[in-house]
This record gives sequence, C-alpha cells and structure tokens, in this order.
Amino acid sequence: MARSRRTRTPRGAPRRIAVLVTDDHPIVRQGLRRILEDAPDLAVAGEATNAREVLEHVRRGGCDVVLLDLVIPGANGLELLEQVLRERPGLPVLVLTMYPEEQFAVRAFQSGAAGYLNKEGAPEQLLEAIRKLHAGGRYVTPSLAERLAAGLSPAAPRVLHELLSNREHQVLCLLAKPLSVKQIAQQLHLSEKTVSTYRTRVLEKLRLETTAALIRYAIENRLVD
Repeated sequence: MARSRRTRTPRGAPRRIAVLVTDDHPIVRQGLRRILEDAPDLAVAGEATNAREVLEHVRRGGCDVVLLDLVIPGANGLELLEQVLRERPGLPVLVLTMYPEEQFAVRAFQSGAAGYLNKEGAPEQLLEAIRKLHAGGRYVTPSLAERLAAGLSPAAPRVLHELLSNREHQVLCLLAKPLSVKQIAQQLHLSEKTVSTYRTRVLEKLRLETTAALIRYAIENRLVD
C-alpha cells in the first residue's frame, strides 16, 4: 500500500489543502507530488495505487480533494468515484485522466465528479482546479462548458451510446482506438472473456454487427481523439 507523507504546516500559517493522489503509475504519482509540493498552499495527503487503497484513504479522512484516475486496478473508475462519494458525500473529486473530454467528462460529472481534467493539461490548470474545488466550486474547461450547455438544450438529439453503461462506454472507446480485446483486458485489469462480453453488449445496444462498425460509430460521434 502506498504510504502517506504529510507536509507539516508551520505554526500560525494557513492550513494547506490536503490532496489524495491516485494513480497506478509511479512516475505519474511522482510528477503529481512534485507539482503539488511546489505549491505553498497544497500538500499531498497520501497516494493510492488501486481502488482498495483509495477507499481506505477516504475512510480514514485527512484529504480535502481527491485526484482520481479513471483507469485504476480493482474497479471501474466511474464506479469507484461513486463509491468514494458514498463514503464521503461532498468530498471534491477531480477526475484526472488520459481520456479526452469528449469520451468521459459528461459521465464523470453525472457520477458526481466536481471537475474533469486531461493529463495533458498544464500544471497551472491542475492547481487552479484543485483550489476551485476546495473553495466549493466546479472545474470545467471552456470547451467542456460549451458542450455541457449544448447538451442541456431540449433540441439536443439523443444518441445511442448514451444507453451504454460506464464500463460499456469505456470498452467502446478503447475498441475504437483501436485496441485488441487482449490489450483492453490488460489495461482495465479484466479477463478477455469479460471484455468480449462487454463488446457484445455494445454491439447490441448500438445496433451494429462488427468491430469495424463500432470504430466508425466512435469516430463519427467524436468518442476517440
């Protein structure tokens, strides 16, 4: 289990915002730690490398904001997000992921996220997002704000992929990259049989017959970058 290393705040100084970092890649966690510890008002409350560790940290308390990757061993990222909020209602969670906004941002907010940021964003964006969430706000990029506003319009068309579960949607996006069933299974920490089952469900819900058709659908609906 990843250990917590709290940064002490000098007596009389304002309390730092305690951030829980969750990612299963050591290099990513190290990079995030450096960014956070260089900020005078932020501190790393702990690190988690899988779903179990995330929930253990959340239950113990001591974190003000959670940075949550959508791909983490032990659980589907969006399902883990919902679990975190059941444990600590109101805890600000910033989804920090490799997935573009088009693929998962709306679903993340529907699952309770307070912010969404791609890992390719600048460090300044990350710091701004954390501070905004801690102050009680939400963080969205201007492009995502426009997309969310457009989706609220009564005239906005409904699309078939909105019928997919979070996991089915995730598998669709990975199939469209395109990745093989074996590669997806490795990335999501699932069996190949389970991924194949999700693929079949996606085909049925989207009324398609082949993986090639899935790829075309994902491209046409901007579900892949």
